[in-house]
Amino acid sequence: MPGPSATFPDLADRGVLITGGASGIGAALVEGFVRQGARVAYIDINADTAKEVSHRLKYIGPHAPLFIEADLRDVAGIPALVDHAAAALGGLKVLVNNAARDDRQVFGAITEADWDENLGINLKPVFFMSQAAAPYLAAGAGGAIVNFSSIAYLLNMGDVPAYATAKAGIVGLTKSLAGALGPSGVRVNALLPGMVVTERQKALWLTDKSIEAMRRRQCIPETLYADDLVGPCLFLASDCSARMTAQTMIIDGGVL
Repeated sequence: MPGPSATFPDLADRGVLITGGASGIGAALVEGFVRQGARVAYIDINADTAKEVSHRLKYIGPHAPLFIEADLRDVAGIPALVDHAAAALGGLKVLVNNAARDDRQVFGAITEADWDENLGINLKPVFFMSQAAAPYLAAGAGGAIVNFSSIAYLLNMGDVPAYATAKAGIVGLTKSLAGALGPSGVRVNALLPGMVVTERQKALWLTDKSIEAMRRRQCIPETLYADDLVGPCLFLASDCSARMTAQTMIIDGGVL
């Protein structure tokens, strides 16, 4: 799939930190920002996949992306990760909280440990990454946080109770962060993707039948891919959305 054709000149040389950037939507976002000329660092737990991403993107823009290996469940280590990224990039103006894991769960079998593990991946790091990045984002002008939620919590999906809770929580957190950080010039918005077909999704959950069923529910009956989220994210990170905060954008083809 081709990436967005729009250019956002203000993103050139801007420090951008992306979580979960080694695969799926995250890898597409890393590429999108690199193509805009941004200085990009991305965090992921999967070093092998990240090496492939970094190698592929090394020469597509003026700045090769920086990979930082980390497990964001280690909340105590998050401030050091953000400090490292900011130092390497020469500052930080954009944070994209993308990292997530949409595990399916059987309602009656979920334990307290399962629940805490899921929210520890999908919700908790969003706050603590934002908290650690806020001083850097507030320096100067034009700082932005883009949080990735999902339409999953709107669809009554019975096999993702913890994931849906986390994604609904991200919408509330986005609005609260916008209120807290707005006076310092930092905008906070959220993207809610629909059913995005990635290699992981196809390997674990999606079939041709389920993909076609979702297409039939969409106003635009086209399959969504990771690249479809790049343009909206670039817009929210750029000065084009300079007076937009505490908002959510649904990118799902118009699910009916």
